Amino acid sequence: MKIRPWKYEDILRISEIEKECFPKEPWSFQMLASSFGSEAFSGVVAEDGGEVIGYGGFTAAADTADIDNIAVVESYRRGGVAKAVVSELCKKAQKKGVKKLFLEVRVSNYAAMSLYLKCGFKGAYARTRYYPDGEDCLVMVKEL
Repeated sequence: MKIRPWKYEDILRISEIEKECFPKEPWSFQMLASSFGSEAFSGVVAEDGGEVIGYGGFTAAADTADIDNIAVVESYRRGGVAKAVVSELCKKAQKKGVKKLFLEVRVSNYAAMSLYLKCGFKGAYARTRYYPDGEDCLVMVKEL
């Protein structure tokens, strides 16, 4: 497995993974392309054999940043891909001068919360009825 920066030509594959992982509310190709085009955005992909199997990205503002999305193809989950993506995003954020890295996670997504805790994130607060289906989210933060 290799972690590398996003390239524009990765966005089609990333949008396919997005639809697979988040069928209720995937980011569209246009949303992903718009994020990619922003100077505040940094993203990485995980590759296996030249195929994109996961990705993540964050948007920075001053000394804070928000992780926008992290996703891994189902057949590669629980194999360290997401942890490697999060680790690389933390390194990139730190290089950009980010002091606090935030993310939002569904309260029902125990696997993701467990991963984020292992990566050094802590629960900060909850947002009630945050998602379109009414589910709450937990906002987590990591000091870099």
